[in-house]
Amino acid sequence: MYTKKNYSFIMTLNWSKQPFLIGVLYSAIICFVSYFFELNIYLPWQPISVIGIAVAFYLGFKNNSSYDRTWEARKIYGAIVNDSRTFGVAVDSFVQGEKETEIKKELIYRHIAWLTALRHQLRLSKPWEHTEERLKGVYSPTICEDYDLKLNKDLSKYLNDKEISQIESKSNRATQILKNQSVRLQELKDQNYFEDFRHMEFHHLIASFYDGQGKAERIKNFPFPRQYASTALWLTYVFCALVPLGLLEIFDTNIWFQMTCPIISGLIIWIFFLMEKIGDYSENPFEGAYNDVPISSIYMEIDIREMD
Repeated sequence: MYTKKNYSFIMTLNWSKQPFLIGVLYSAIICFVSYFFELNIYLPWQPISVIGIAVAFYLGFKNNSSYDRTWEARKIYGAIVNDSRTFGVAVDSFVQGEKETEIKKELIYRHIAWLTALRHQLRLSKPWEHTEERLKGVYSPTICEDYDLKLNKDLSKYLNDKEISQIESKSNRATQILKNQSVRLQELKDQNYFEDFRHMEFHHLIASFYDGQGKAERIKNFPFPRQYASTALWLTYVFCALVPLGLLEIFDTNIWFQMTCPIISGLIIWIFFLMEKIGDYSENPFEGAYNDVPISSIYMEIDIREMD
């Protein structure tokens, strides 16, 4: 996630320059044909402006909905952070016995392994995400490629080989790690490392982790409805195709005004496509783009490890 105060204008233009360049070229062709072939192909600006207002309202709806998804994802991951710290404190306070230092480290490390597996799973590419741009290194490293190799390498820091082999064939490894954590907590309770009440507190925290994981997976695996996303895109295309035809009548005073028509048209087209792209890139808050939830940065490993 980009965390500086503002995107620079150059960064914004570089990210969205293609609609502007195509818009200027398209408008220049329209103006050239109209002027040199003396064709009255312009359209009244009033109905085009009405279409523009409708498209702007629709883009506003899409952007608001996309922002809601991003903000909900941030709240979900924030809850996971808070619950993880609570779990670390609980392990440090509740576990008491002959091998408590070793057991505390085991429980803490298994929880970090769950966070690691969840992070990798949330970075897996989906068909509706901007995978091609990410693979080209446009805005994000290749987080999810070689998933098995990278995940196993990270998990080996926290889990033994036997446990890694046990979960390797599972489709949802984060879920399996939490299950193993729950089983291990039951074993420790049976060995009297903590009593029933504290075991129930651990169980409530495991339930909270499952709840947070499920909410994050809901956003990750269910895209912004395609009918809304597609309609916004095609309405923007329709409006932008009409913009230079509407401006011809306004800029038909002389040749100098007509020379500025492609620039003004390109700016209008750029603004509308910029709004559409902002909503489009905010739909998937876990794919790894500039504006996504920074789950790789909001990573509480140091906090939790200091509790063991």
